[in-house]
Amino acid sequence: MASGGARVRSGRMSESHDWTMLPADGYTGPVPDFPLVAPTKRELDLWAQLWRTPQATQWESMTLEVASYVRCLAVAEKPDATAAQWTLVRQVGDSLGLTKSGMLRNRWKIAELEQTAEAPASARVTARDRFKVVPGG
Repeated sequence: MASGGARVRSGRMSESHDWTMLPADGYTGPVPDFPLVAPTKRELDLWAQLWRTPQATQWESMTLEVASYVRCLAVAEKPDATAAQWTLVRQVGDSLGLTKSGMLRNRWKIAELEQTAEAPASARVTARDRFKVVPGG
């Protein structure tokens, strides 16, 4: 029988005030230097892209973790990559909040995207609204 603590998707969803809202325009500060030795061009490109994401606003003390993710991703992109390498990319991506489940576990939401994703109540179409009125019917 499985044991352990709370699971990511278990229990009631928390109120929005318990969540960290990330800016939709991403991290705007200076991109840190890549901390690992001998980076490839692909790694430097990935590094620069990741540091412009909304999640990067939370990574100030995590440069080694982000660099490890970049290196793992660059290796996993190669044609001879194994399933284990892709599993590692997914796991580290989760911990950095780069996946939906990682965002949920870290309790992060992208502020402007969350607000615009919901249609205003007046714009919603109900089943009754979809029926056509047929004259004489």
